[in-house]
Amino acid sequence: MREGVMRVRKRVFAAVLALSLLALLTAASTVVAEEGAEEAAATANGWIAIAAGIAMAGSALGAGMAIASTGTAATGATAEKPEVFGRVLIFVALAEALAIYGLLIAFLLLKNIKM
Repeated sequence: MREGVMRVRKRVFAAVLALSLLALLTAASTVVAEEGAEEAAATANGWIAIAAGIAMAGSALGAGMAIASTGTAATGATAEKPEVFGRVLIFVALAEALAIYGLLIAFLLLKNIKM
C-alpha cells in the first residue's frame, strides 16, 4: 500500500513539474524582440521575478515532501521511544531549512530587479 502511495506522489510531482516547465516555455515563447533599453530592463525584471518564484516554489515543494516523510517517521519513533525526540527533531528541522534556503535565494534574486 505504501509503495502505491509513493508512486502516486511521484506522478503528481512529475505532473506539477512538467506543467511548470510548460508554463515557463510558453512565457518564453511570447517574448518578442527587444526594441529599447526600457523594454530590455522590463524583460530582464520579468525573468528575474520568474526565477525567484521558481526558486521559492521548488524549495517549498521539496521541503514539504521532506517534512512529510521525516515527520511521519519522527512521530512513529517518538511514539515508541519518547527519549529520541531531540534526535528526530533535528531531521525535521533540516528538512525545513530547505524552504528557508529557497526564500533566501528568492530575496537575493529580487534584490537585483532594477526599478
